[in-house]
Order: sequence, then C-alpha cells, then structure tokens
Amino acid sequence: MSDWQPKRFWKVAEVVAGPEGHEIHLDGRPVKTPAKASLVVPTDAMARAIAQEWDAQADKVDPRTMPVTRSANAAIDKVRVQRNEVIDLLAEYGDSDLLCYRASGPEGLVLKQAAAWDPMLEWAAQTLGVHLAVGQGVMHVAQDPGAVARLRSEIAGLDEFALAAAHDLISLSGSLVLACAVMREHIAPQDAWDRSRVDEDWQISQWGADDEASAAAEVKRAAFFHAAKFYDLTS
Repeated sequence: MSDWQPKRFWKVAEVVAGPEGHEIHLDGRPVKTPAKASLVVPTDAMARAIAQEWDAQADKVDPRTMPVTRSANAAIDKVRVQRNEVIDLLAEYGDSDLLCYRASGPEGLVLKQAAAWDPMLEWAAQTLGVHLAVGQGVMHVAQDPGAVARLRSEIAGLDEFALAAAHDLISLSGSLVLACAVMREHIAPQDAWDRSRVDEDWQISQWGADDEASAAAEVKRAAFFHAAKFYDLTS
C-alpha cells in the first residue's frame, strides 16, 4: 500500500485570484492542503508555479515532482499553526551560527574559513547591526543577547511562506547570517552554499570524496536552492 499513488483526475489546473490571495483550481475546484486547509498563496508567481506542477503530472500524481506545492503546504499546515515555535527555533541559530566556530588548525583550513566567513560577519555588522563573537573549537561561544534579538527580528516579520523558506535556508546551511544574506540578495544561493561547506570541502580535499556523503550533500544542496527559489516566489 505504501506504493499507492493517486491518479490524475483533472484536465486543467488554473490560478484564480481571490480576496485572501491566489488559489489553484483543478477543473474549477480549489486545491486543499493535506490538512484540508485552503491552498491560498500570497503571489501570482507562486500560484502559477504550483499550477504548473499540477499540470505536469501524468497518469499518477508524484509529490516528489511538486516541490513548490509541498513547501506551500508546509507553510500553511505547519508553519502557520506553530509560527512562534518556528521563529524561536530559527533564532537559536543566531546564538550558534556556523560562521562563529573556527578551527585552530591546520593553517589551510583556518585561512579558508576566514576568507569565506569573515566578510559575511562584517556584512552582518554593517548591514544588520549585528556583531557576533568568534571562537575556536565546538564549545559554545556566548553572543550578545542584543545581537541575537536583532537576528531574530530579521525573521520574526516574515509571513508563513517566507518563514518556511527561511527555515530551510538556515537549517541546511547552519547559519542565520548566510540565510539573511541570501534573503536580502547580498549573495547568491550558490555562494552561500559554498561558504557553508568550507569544512566539508576541506575534508574532501584532504581525504577524497565519499559517495554516500556526496549523495546526501547533493540532496541538501538541492533543497537549499529550492528554499531560495521559494523565498523569491513569496514577493
């Protein structure tokens, strides 16, 4: 039964503008989320991307080929109903941002971390007014509560759709600063992803790539890029 997939039952998927946002209709019937909420999204661009995913389905519906639909569903069914919890969870990254934890050696890795991460911390200080402390090793580096609060404010004002995208940008990179830089269009998603992978890429350069680890990294990279795309669709 786990292989069961619903069959396509509609001929046309279309976008319908309504008083609360943009709906997706299948042969005139509005699409619902898995939790039976109305699938109403904030922008025409997002609605059209979702409609295109439904139109692209063949005989059987494959949710794996519908990433925008899945993200919109998550925003409505999950993020909307636990908004404060999601914001609190993501704000914690401001107190343990990847960019603040540096290696003590070897020198090559130290230099690569500094080259990739120092400019981002400088950007956060100049643009966001956030000054984060940096330490060596994995022990927690205490941050100024004011700085953490400022980073929290960067995500607290997002609607549930943008917040769903921010969740993946932050959790997949391990950095609230990098996510903010992408959302503010300071750096491209590829640049942010590369900066988040300095440690892993260093290990690969020293010991070679592991097929299983590389496959897992590619899944995360694709999810990160999708999150950036979904964020762009929210406005």
